This record gives sequence, C-alpha cells and structure tokens, in this order.
Amino acid sequence: MPKNLAAIKKELDARIGKPLTVTSQIGRKKVLRRRGILRKTFPAVFIVELDQDESAVENASFSYTDVLTQNIELSFEDGHD
Repeated sequence: MPKNLAAIKKELDARIGKPLTVTSQIGRKKVLRRRGILRKTFPAVFIVELDQDESAVENASFSYTDVLTQNIELSFEDGHD
C-alpha cells in the first residue's frame, strides 16, 4: 500500500466494487479476517459491505489511517495489495 493518506484513498477509489479481505489485529495474537466488497470512499473513511455468511454486520467503516499504520491489512482478490 502507498505511504500517505491521499495515495491510499486514490488507490481505493480505483477499486470500488472489488472484493477484498480485511485483516484486523484485535489482540496480541488474535486476528480477525472479514471478506466483503469495497463500496464507497469518503474523505476520511471507506465502507466495506461485509459477506453476510460470515458476519452479522452489513457494513464496516475503516479509516485510511488504519491502513497507513497497518492496524488493518487489505487484500484484494486480484492479487494486488
């Protein structure tokens, strides 16, 4: 992923509608992986529509700062991270 917030947003803008996996660090050795589709980007956050088979929540929002600080990791199914 790019090294600044504007570049991260620009890259995600180009991938709206693409399937992805969001990996979140939720504890010392705990990782949460959720699959979904990138739906919208806003100036400070982006929205992922989560797979209903895996999650009770329909949508989740994440900030570009989470990506920059590596609190979450995005893996797109086209092989480009």
